[in-house]
Amino acid sequence: MSYNLYRQIPKTDELLAMASIRSLIENHSHNLVLDAIRTVLETVREGIKNGVIMEINAGIIEKMVADTVDKMTTPSLRTVVNGTGVILHTNLGRALLSKEAIDAVVDVATNYNTLEYDPEEGKRGSRYTHIEAQICKLCNCEAAMVVNNNAAAVMLILGAITRGKEVPVSRGELVEIGGSFRVPEIMEQSGTILKEVGATNKTHPRDYENAINENTGALLKVHTSNFKIMGFTESVGLSEMAEIAHSHNIPLIYDLGGGSFADLADLGIEGEPTVFECAKTGADIISFSGDKLFGGPQAGIIIGKKEYVDKMKKHPLTRAFRCDKMTIAALCATLNAYHDMDQAKKDIPTLNMIFMSNEEMLRKAQTLQKKLKTIKGLDVQVVSELAQVGGGSVPSQMLQTKCVSLKAENMKTSELEEKLRHLKRPIVTRVARDRVLFCMRTTKKEDFGYIYEALKAVLGE
Repeated sequence: MSYNLYRQIPKTDELLAMASIRSLIENHSHNLVLDAIRTVLETVREGIKNGVIMEINAGIIEKMVADTVDKMTTPSLRTVVNGTGVILHTNLGRALLSKEAIDAVVDVATNYNTLEYDPEEGKRGSRYTHIEAQICKLCNCEAAMVVNNNAAAVMLILGAITRGKEVPVSRGELVEIGGSFRVPEIMEQSGTILKEVGATNKTHPRDYENAINENTGALLKVHTSNFKIMGFTESVGLSEMAEIAHSHNIPLIYDLGGGSFADLADLGIEGEPTVFECAKTGADIISFSGDKLFGGPQAGIIIGKKEYVDKMKKHPLTRAFRCDKMTIAALCATLNAYHDMDQAKKDIPTLNMIFMSNEEMLRKAQTLQKKLKTIKGLDVQVVSELAQVGGGSVPSQMLQTKCVSLKAENMKTSELEEKLRHLKRPIVTRVARDRVLFCMRTTKKEDFGYIYEALKAVLGE
């Protein structure tokens, strides 16, 4: 039986002569389609050998080739619909860029630009000049620079200022940032000697005082944005730490992490300081992420005293950690938006989603509900739920939100969620109480049409 199946496998030349295969070649390339054919034929032979394939015909092979070409040409990094309600979803790319930031990226990506050229002087310039003046004006600081992420920023700060010296850090602040990157490991790689002080739940001013000696290079405070210790706790505030550091003629370094310019207390979210507030505390160097609460591209932004920033600019790691032209362009455009905070909340997607009103979310939900109700066999409701800021920010505090909740009559909820996730452009949702949810904070209006067509296809309507 298997011998007959082997004989029914079409030859490569026969497949290349088929109209559908020729069409694939026209749309892609001969070599790519030929590679797909060889992959399919090998799969078929293995399937026959293992008793998995019991039938062979030209139509089956044609479809397998087409599916293989489609898979080969579908990029691994592609856009998704985020229905989860996690605004800064680390796995889904964190902050979305504003239209102005996108336009700025496209402009410098498609044209020669002044990345490291000073047109007034007609000679080489510095890439840091494009953002330094803006950041210094907004944050009222002496100097600023940017690297490719906040972990790099912390490593550069420590490597330039405290290499070979001790740096006291509270045990309660020795966090894992994500992806197994931990503060002690970053300190070790920078050549800094970690000196743990205090306890996990309580650190007092005297703990820092007692740890300082002639080999102390700085004090380091880390904002524990991705977890919260509750109960019998105590920590030393930034201003008090600055006083301790300066009384011993050493700098205070603050790893702020999230980097919010907007005050989230207006939404009832406590414990997330703004960059502006931190800049007034006396901290000598502050670093934060560009693609979290700031709402820009991935970057590590460093602000502080000129004497320390200048040391970092001259450090060998700076070149390894530097940002490219597209990141700088997006940062500049995002910084521009913050000159008017009300406008920033409209234009910067992260802020727009965080500060979205209940009325707007309800209108969005009702619009999507009306559209999806026309699909047979689908129960569609608008429900109140909770959303998260995400990105390691304020993990214990949630945002009220509106969701469109779905239940299919003839398909398990788990299967519906999986089928949506397996689309060429995945739709990533949340499942709660045996229903699929689309959160209106993160689901874009412009994706409603795609969601509608995808559900119709998945449910076989």
